[in-house]
Amino acid sequence: MNMSTPTTDAPGIIAEDLILLDADLGADKNAVIERLASVLADAGRATDSAALLDAALAREAQSATGLPGGIAIPHCRSAAVTTASLGFARLSPKVDFGAPDGDADLVFLIAAPEGAGAEHMKLLSSLARALVKPAFVTSLREARTPAEVVSLVQDVLAPKPATPAGTAAPATATAATAASATAVSTAKTGTPDTAAATSSSAPKHIVAITACPTGIAHTYMAADSLKDAGDRAGVTVHVETQGSSGSTALDPQLIASAAAVIFATDVGVKGRERFAGKPVIESGVKRAINEPDTMVAEALRAGDDPSAARVSGSAPAVGAAASTGGLGWGTRLRQILLTGVSYMIPFVAAGGLLIALGFLLGGYQITEVAEDVVLNNSLQNLPDGGLATYLGAVLFQLGSLAFSFLVPALAGYIAFAIADRPGIAPGFTAGAVAVLVGAGFIGGLVGGLIAGFVALWISRIAVPSWLRGLMPVVIIPLGATLVVGGLMFLVLGRPLAAITSGLTNWLNGLSGSSVIILGVILGLMMCFDLGGPVNKAAYAFATAGLAIDNEASLRIMAAVMAAGMVPPLAMAISSTILRPRLYSAAERENGKAAWLLGSAFISEGAIPFAATDPLRVIPSMMAGGAVTGALIMAFGVTLSAPHGGIFVAFAMNNILLFVLALAIGAVVSAVLVTTAKQFAGKKDSELVDDRVAVAA
Repeated sequence: MNMSTPTTDAPGIIAEDLILLDADLGADKNAVIERLASVLADAGRATDSAALLDAALAREAQSATGLPGGIAIPHCRSAAVTTASLGFARLSPKVDFGAPDGDADLVFLIAAPEGAGAEHMKLLSSLARALVKPAFVTSLREARTPAEVVSLVQDVLAPKPATPAGTAAPATATAATAASATAVSTAKTGTPDTAAATSSSAPKHIVAITACPTGIAHTYMAADSLKDAGDRAGVTVHVETQGSSGSTALDPQLIASAAAVIFATDVGVKGRERFAGKPVIESGVKRAINEPDTMVAEALRAGDDPSAARVSGSAPAVGAAASTGGLGWGTRLRQILLTGVSYMIPFVAAGGLLIALGFLLGGYQITEVAEDVVLNNSLQNLPDGGLATYLGAVLFQLGSLAFSFLVPALAGYIAFAIADRPGIAPGFTAGAVAVLVGAGFIGGLVGGLIAGFVALWISRIAVPSWLRGLMPVVIIPLGATLVVGGLMFLVLGRPLAAITSGLTNWLNGLSGSSVIILGVILGLMMCFDLGGPVNKAAYAFATAGLAIDNEASLRIMAAVMAAGMVPPLAMAISSTILRPRLYSAAERENGKAAWLLGSAFISEGAIPFAATDPLRVIPSMMAGGAVTGALIMAFGVTLSAPHGGIFVAFAMNNILLFVLALAIGAVVSAVLVTTAKQFAGKKDSELVDDRVAVAA
């Protein structure tokens, strides 16, 4: 083995000063990642170790990067990275990175710049692929010096030419090079070797898509794991890797003749409609790494099962019996509803803020004259009240128009999540009918679901080939619109309107302890998952019912916004004022940013803290959010803007009481989380910082 660092076509990805052998880097994965980020920064590979650490921990929070066999590959892209780099540590003792079979002793920190070129991405993905090869992993464990590790990795990233006849190549280098050749070949094509597929004697083949959020590591490791599992099962698996190093789309003929499709992804599948009608097995990308043989077996069974879950449009079809690897009913429904809510929120934010600005300039009485002013006046013909009234009317009318799309957009994109584009028209129509009959937000939810499933059902009707072109643009939208429109007008409209009216009257009639309990519930929901489904459900409930002439809705909006501001502000107080030494340097920097994020009602500012310590952070945040929600309701604070935090103070009826409720809840959460970190099974970040400082 060449003991010096080889010269390759990919210099600089790894070097001896980026390698730590048999090192004690701390008791948990955060400490290990922090140390490796510091190593890269000290070597001039990153401008800011804290920013690199934040990016790596944010990726870690999405899903653990531990792999079977004692390997971990934390990875990220960050603007702080100046060149694509690999930091490597062989740990003693091992550290838990979330792998199913135990702790990791081999850790690669893969750091890529935000604008990393395709060649760098291919090199990094080649390394990730090699980590599923036992010979390469064994060589890493047996390496005696950093130079040996560099040589092994460089052999993977840029394989040496074939050894001349009569010359024996070292066994470990040969194994690593062979693994690399396969990995680089597949990275270039995005599909398995055609020759291998041709030579396979298996009568069936499977197609697969792999994709992870950063598209650097898990995407390609999952691809190789599935292909290897297919070889063991005697079936060819063709994989399209939707990652950072690019790929070639699967041949439509391969898809058409495939027995089934596997979607091993943590993000949306690009071009999902290509697989319409295929039996499907779905999972996160890590399951394809940990259980590839099981997934291939499930795909083969699904291919022989007429009732297996099948792909339809942009979402999995609801089969009579879901495959073992398919998504459950609860997960599907949550994804469908969150799609509708996520598309609705921009209408809410833009429309609500424009309305609030209209009130700021024209006063609350602008609601009575805005339409008349906009239609009959201009900058050259100002109304009574002058320019402020005119601009207030324009802003209010713009906001009202944007807000009027709230329920149709919710219903339209719920239907879209179920039936893809053919569901949009019937979904929007169902939402418009819900508004017309007074069914509101609830009517939009029900109408969108009906529109989507009716459109999906029509799309699965077998039609002659000459009629297929008209299905998505004429027949499906027309048929689904007729069905959902008829149901909404003739059957469901009045009952849903009665439910909506009853809920509104109940909210308006709340007083005393009842309204405080509602504030507590909304506060708990807003702080439970910090921008996740529960948080969005509470926010959608508040914004969908927001009306200037309904005081109950304005109080709910105030409670939701104030509670949502508590987590980032609480973490800012704890990490920068109360007890900074309980937090790492990166967390203290996050705490500084959290002041602004919290003030602007961006709950996600607390996610970096919750991701690394959820058991102590989230309950503490929920407690403070509940206090703030209850106080807002008790004080009778109202808010007519759906977003903006403290920057829409003009839309509040009492800014002082709003700030008081917010401050009390934030302090409660800050004290609780600080106490929990200090006494409840405290992870001693101070000692971690000290170890890092001494080692540096």
